[in-house]
Amino acid sequence: MKKVYVLIGNYGSGKTELALNFAFKAAEEGKRTELLDLDMVNTYFRLAERGKMTEMKEIRLVSPNFSCSGIETLSLPAEVASAFAMDWDTVVFDVGGDAVGSTALGRYHQDFMELEPGALEVLNVVNIRRPLAGTVEKIIRLQEEMEVHSRLKITGMINNTNLAEATGPAELRDGYEMIREVSERTGVPVLYTSGKKAMMDQFLSEGHDPKYIGTPLYIDTYMARDWNSWVRSLSE
Repeated sequence: MKKVYVLIGNYGSGKTELALNFAFKAAEEGKRTELLDLDMVNTYFRLAERGKMTEMKEIRLVSPNFSCSGIETLSLPAEVASAFAMDWDTVVFDVGGDAVGSTALGRYHQDFMELEPGALEVLNVVNIRRPLAGTVEKIIRLQEEMEVHSRLKITGMINNTNLAEATGPAELRDGYEMIREVSERTGVPVLYTSGKKAMMDQFLSEGHDPKYIGTPLYIDTYMARDWNSWVRSLSE
């Protein structure tokens, strides 16, 4: 059965990094894999920058027209339909978490609805160290907005709380506590917790409730960026 992962979340949540990790893991397991970039707004983190890397791993990458070309107005290519029409084992969507990005996903609503039961996971990637997801109320509000615009029900959350190279043990722990409350209030389960191996091993050894950890995801970093410097540049 084809497995389709839709990664959605706010700016800086780590969707693109996780999308690469999901796709690379599937490819390493010998699965025919397609990776699609549907983020129509954020030109700073672009999957197209890793085109050679995905090609080496025999992953088909579909990116917006004109991505990485210096042209800011992007459009979705017709090849997006291949995610549904072709016989892939694993398909990973990287989707912008705002109204524009979620709406881009919404145009494929009928295609998603025609997938086999259990084939689709719509995952809200949460990083509580980013301003748009800094409180329980903000996470819930953004999650509700993404569902409305994408016309898809979020099936689970990923605790991807981090501060890039400054990440410490407190990040996953604080993310766990806040996302646990979101899950209790909304009923949306925590399906995955992700992080570098050393941090994950320490976090998992602390005896937290597995219900709010889900499946541990050990990830590698492919989209290295100095996020804080970029944010500061926006106000200069």
